[in-house]
Amino acid sequence: MPLDAKLIRQAAAFSSATLHEAMGKRGALPYGIKPIFAEMKVCGPALTVGAATMDNLPLHRAIAVAQAGDVLVVEVGGGYEAGYFGEIMTVAAQSKKIAGLVIDGCVRDGELIRELGFPVFSRGLSIRGTDKNDRGRINQPIQIGVVTVNAGDLVVGDSDGVVVIPAGEVTQTLAASQKREDKETQIKKELVAGKTTLELYGWR
Repeated sequence: MPLDAKLIRQAAAFSSATLHEAMGKRGALPYGIKPIFAEMKVCGPALTVGAATMDNLPLHRAIAVAQAGDVLVVEVGGGYEAGYFGEIMTVAAQSKKIAGLVIDGCVRDGELIRELGFPVFSRGLSIRGTDKNDRGRINQPIQIGVVTVNAGDLVVGDSDGVVVIPAGEVTQTLAASQKREDKETQIKKELVAGKTTLELYGWR
């Protein structure tokens, strides 16, 4: 069942780090996957893509079947040295109202993507081109780092990184995130009043 739009909006209000901590320190994608520009943020259900190394045909296929608000989440078999996504694909994705791209690989046309205002989280930038031979896997489970990503899982990314929340855990994770933020608000007040982190957390 698709994620409720209200839950997606609520999740977008939390940082990736807060959601990761609230979920029991799970769901964090590898630290090398970052927004290509720090101001980029993304939040939405995953459309998963498994692609062969140095081949981006599966990304083109994914864009064609994507629904508005989807986040393309892509693994490329560890073949980071290629630009799997660029300006043309960005325009295609925006025409489908795709929310963003998270890829365990590189992209190219970084400045043009920034000008278009499309959120992209990747391993970096690479000018190397790709083949178009492998049809890949669409909306099947993929593995990025230690995280298994399923179609429909909630993906949240910001300047710190990307977290993936299993679809069935979104409601409880949001509740835990709010509880965590409320607690930290109180802690900050006590720090300003003169207490130390050692006192407040019971550390030595």
